[in-house]
Amino acid sequence: MPQTLNFTKTAIENVPIPAKGKVRYTDTKIPGLVLRVTAGGVKAFALYRKVDGKPVEMTLGRFPAMTPEQARRAAQKKLAEIAEGKNPVAEKRKRKLKNATLAQVVAEYKTERELSDRSMKDIDMAVRFGFPDWKDRRLTDITPDMVLCRYRQLCDRGETGASASRHMRILRAVFNFAKAKYRLPDGTPLIPYNPVQILSDTKTWKRPRRRNTWIERHELKAWWAALDEINPVHADLFRFIVLTGLRPSEAKRLRWADVNLEGRTFTIPETKNHRPHTLPLSDYLQALLVRRYAGATHSWVFADDQGRVPSNFRYAQDKVARLTGIRFIPYDLRRTFATIAESLDIPAYALKRLLNHSTGSDVTAGYIVIDVERLREPMQKITDFILKTAGVKESATITQLRRKEV
Repeated sequence: MPQTLNFTKTAIENVPIPAKGKVRYTDTKIPGLVLRVTAGGVKAFALYRKVDGKPVEMTLGRFPAMTPEQARRAAQKKLAEIAEGKNPVAEKRKRKLKNATLAQVVAEYKTERELSDRSMKDIDMAVRFGFPDWKDRRLTDITPDMVLCRYRQLCDRGETGASASRHMRILRAVFNFAKAKYRLPDGTPLIPYNPVQILSDTKTWKRPRRRNTWIERHELKAWWAALDEINPVHADLFRFIVLTGLRPSEAKRLRWADVNLEGRTFTIPETKNHRPHTLPLSDYLQALLVRRYAGATHSWVFADDQGRVPSNFRYAQDKVARLTGIRFIPYDLRRTFATIAESLDIPAYALKRLLNHSTGSDVTAGYIVIDVERLREPMQKITDFILKTAGVKESATITQLRRKEV
């Protein structure tokens, strides 16, 4: 039970420090005014009362920065608010949210949510390029009309509106996070409406045009040869992507700890659909990784001499374009892999497994378990076709590819 104490400067200074935990003292003059004393020597005033039938302890300030007289006045002010039917805890939360800026809430969101490195980067990009002038604006001051206007401005910058939509989806997630976190004691959210919802209510979202570019069959030989003229780390990474169908963001962060050269497999632990993705290594991929492993000095498979993972491929892409006239982005290589696999009549479920696509509502796929060894033959078949078409292996019968969106 708390001990009673007449709160004076001298009395509080002489209060003993507990060996562990903390002890409480109650003031003899103001009901509910307490002094908390911790084993670390911290002494703080607080008001303990029942608010809306629930016990609440509201910190007032630390001693000696706050004197006993100031603590009593602060406690009386809180008691008066409670007597008027106000909830000081809810009011404090309201004030905190009302004054919280977009940058502050984004920082909380990044700290409290488990996010991938890519998600962190996307959030930073959204704040930097989508809402640079909103960083210091209070979250509660961002209105639906502002969101609508900003979205249209962002769409005017790009051809497809994909970046604008990505920025807005991130803003929507931040507001949903704030709605869930900042609530009244009865559970009522302090943000009743997510302003980004206006884009759905008015059917304003733009549908991004899906890219369908890939390295075509007649381009593969020149494209592959041009890789010998660029940064060797980038070249190996491009070859690895086109022969595995991995998403570029997953391929470039492959670690040696996730490569099994003896078992001729590798695993991507963190993927877009949050499922580890294990694939077999074809003979060419095995040789490529053995070569890189012989000179490896860092944990990343595709790292430079300083241990840095590649992030900017613009110079490599531009050089390939100058040498061959072929313009591409790394994701085109995944589409190339998928297009070739489909044209080689790789079974649909095996292709989904190779690409690590979700089966979604496909009930049949839910019953099919495809072991990694079952993928070894399809993977080798795709590798052989690409290498023969690129002139790396001896020529063979080449199947005419059909253009297909992936």
